[in-house]
Amino acid sequence: MLLRTAVLMFLIVCSVFIFSVCLKQISTHARTKFLELNVVEKPSQSREKLIDIPYLHYPIPVSFSRNECAHNSVLFFAILSNQRSGSGWFETLLNSHINVSSNGEVFSVLQRRKNASSILQILDKVYNLDWLNSASKNECSAAIGLKWMLNQGLMEHHKEIAEYFNRRRVSVIFLFRRNLLRRIVSLLANSYDSYAKLLNGTHKSHVHSAEEADILSKYKPTINSTSLLDDLKDMEIRAAKALEYFNSTRHMILYYEDLVRNPNMLKDVQEFLGLPPMELTSRQVKIHRGPLSDHIQNWDDVRKTLNGTDYESFLEADY
Repeated sequence: MLLRTAVLMFLIVCSVFIFSVCLKQISTHARTKFLELNVVEKPSQSREKLIDIPYLHYPIPVSFSRNECAHNSVLFFAILSNQRSGSGWFETLLNSHINVSSNGEVFSVLQRRKNASSILQILDKVYNLDWLNSASKNECSAAIGLKWMLNQGLMEHHKEIAEYFNRRRVSVIFLFRRNLLRRIVSLLANSYDSYAKLLNGTHKSHVHSAEEADILSKYKPTINSTSLLDDLKDMEIRAAKALEYFNSTRHMILYYEDLVRNPNMLKDVQEFLGLPPMELTSRQVKIHRGPLSDHIQNWDDVRKTLNGTDYESFLEADY
């Protein structure tokens, strides 16, 4: 009798123990599953902020099917900049993000910008995901755009383009260069190499090695010191007009030098585009490094021209 009671008590204790373990496992599994669902379903905070604003689109391309990504929203953007202002480097950074497709200088071809109508037709193709090139992520792009130089029909047709940007809810990224003297050096050097072809008979606007950068930087352009002040002022006025023309758009303003000194600003760019933050990378290497006196043939003339003016700081500033 005593033995039977002991066995019964043992069985009861074992049953309670097994039940409690199973209950704990079920509870833990349910909690884990709940957390997983939260992680998967919760959008990034920056994109969540845009949900109430019609900046997110669901394009239906003609050239391919978005398949399972058809329900993923897409933000439209345009990078507005000038040649030799770091826009090529900046675009490679953006395109290193798995969810970004920036299609380069679409309007570098004259025929595409012959009038406002042709420009808007091309923009429709880009933002419908039907402009296919090596940068295209196609069906799973979360941000789609292009790089547009101010001298590629943008200023001439600014009214029609600004109206289009506002109507289609295109977000604008202005990218300028603070040190315009360095921009002039880069422009002149790049123009020279377009026919000199210093890299084994090949012209390269951007390079991926320090060796190639050193070869290109050996050429020291001569700057027209007589027109230099007017040239710098014209560059400033052109940038100011672009800001005025497209001020009504949703936009952010960036400077090349600020991005170089503070790479964390790229997080602000990703938030502006409603993207999950990633570490962005580029293989491009800066060509003209070090003091400007090493890169300008008539340095003394340039220094005398700018000393005592609003542009004097350009002589010393790096980048």
